Amino acid sequence: MPNTFHRDRLTWLAYLLLALYAYFLNILGPITPFLKSEFNLSYTVSSLHFTAFAAGVLIVGLAGHLLIQRIGRWRAAWIGSFGMSLGALFLILGKTPVITVGGCLLMGMVGSLILAIVPATLSEKHGELRAVAFSESNVIASMFSAVAPLLVGWFAGLVVGWRLAIGLAALAPILMYISFRNASSPAASAAHTPQSSDQPPLPLLYWVYWLAIVLAVSAEFCMIFWSADYLETVLGMQKAGAAQAVSLFLGGMIIGRLASSRLVQRFTVSHVVTGSILLAGLGFLVYWQGGSAFLGMLGLFVTGLGIASLYPLTLSLSMEAARGNTVQASARATLASGAAMLVLPLVLGRLADKIGIASAYGMVAVLLGCLLLIILGAGKYRS
Repeated sequence: MPNTFHRDRLTWLAYLLLALYAYFLNILGPITPFLKSEFNLSYTVSSLHFTAFAAGVLIVGLAGHLLIQRIGRWRAAWIGSFGMSLGALFLILGKTPVITVGGCLLMGMVGSLILAIVPATLSEKHGELRAVAFSESNVIASMFSAVAPLLVGWFAGLVVGWRLAIGLAALAPILMYISFRNASSPAASAAHTPQSSDQPPLPLLYWVYWLAIVLAVSAEFCMIFWSADYLETVLGMQKAGAAQAVSLFLGGMIIGRLASSRLVQRFTVSHVVTGSILLAGLGFLVYWQGGSAFLGMLGLFVTGLGIASLYPLTLSLSMEAARGNTVQASARATLASGAAMLVLPLVLGRLADKIGIASAYGMVAVLLGCLLLIILGAGKYRS
């Protein structure tokens, strides 16, 4: 493996675009209790905000690569970033769940072009060091994600209200375009032009890792989307404090992804993923069965440490298995993320309405167990 990892302006642009996407995505969980109270919603209806976003991700996963090939990679990326801001305005200004859910759909449907573009760009640019690039990009994304619940909780206690946490981020694409538009110009990104549609089918091993992405993302977002509500309703925390406590999970993810970006340079990606799953499982048991706010927050942090590397490293394994078909592989990986975000948090919310959030949360343990079996099985197949 090459020893030098170089970050140019195009790499930093990819990192920041993913960070913007992650901020908007991860702010949905912390604001859900506020929307639930304002509109008097059930768990199932509350989860439609996240489900609508995920439905948009699913659309991009199915057809996004065709649009990217037609209009160009970076034009699509800028459309995605400004489209997320437009959807955020609907979320801020909406007075009924129909409008706010529609805003989430727009954010997911247009913004997720970023999610299809960034992995392909980083994979092509950094080659065998793609796992480092994926880990680093997700470290920065996690940092922005961790800020989201803190701002929601902080602004919720002020006169301006929690919506300002969304409004400020909606201005970011303007600043990014002013600073980085030359980095994404045709001349600067000539080596990263869209692939033709005449590509061989993705191999079976890719689809095995695709399923691993589904499970990893499902576990991650079941934690992000429902942990604030779990901390409030089961462990007795105040609403604003519970929203802010989600940052413990996201903070753990920052540290975990920093560590994984170094570990993959010393150990195989499969070994790092296996250790991460075991750590996540241990943390989740403390969070789920601890029975107190302190143990819940401790377990939330440890779970974040473990879950941190699951998405970027399973994504790296899938892109490696794609044999150069990066655009289609990246779009299909977006489909995996969309399917996970669409189905699992909604299923958990539905279960919570039926049997309570405490019992429903056991689904995360099942997801982690299945993911471990797939990684171990795929590792034996590769060897």
